[in-house]
Amino acid sequence: MGKFTKEMVDDYADKLLIGLTPEENKMVLDEFEAIDKSIDVINEIPNISEVIPMTHALDDFAFELREDIAEESIPIDEALRNAGGVEGREIEVPKVVD
Repeated sequence: MGKFTKEMVDDYADKLLIGLTPEENKMVLDEFEAIDKSIDVINEIPNISEVIPMTHALDDFAFELREDIAEESIPIDEALRNAGGVEGREIEVPKVVD
């Protein structure tokens, strides 16, 4: 695929139902240009095509799960004692979504 064009960005935006202003379209095109330049730099790395992709950031990470043992919990009243606001058995938190 070649370079992204204004028409391509507008077409994708329409398909996603997110219409873009001319300024937003230019911003997207500028971002794609920066991404293309980064990919060009990566493609210049010697033998990059021979590198085996990682399946996880910590492929060599060894871990062992502990046995799940039920333990006695502290009483709810004691757990809620340091909470700022409490309603019944729940902690009140600020509303973060309209």
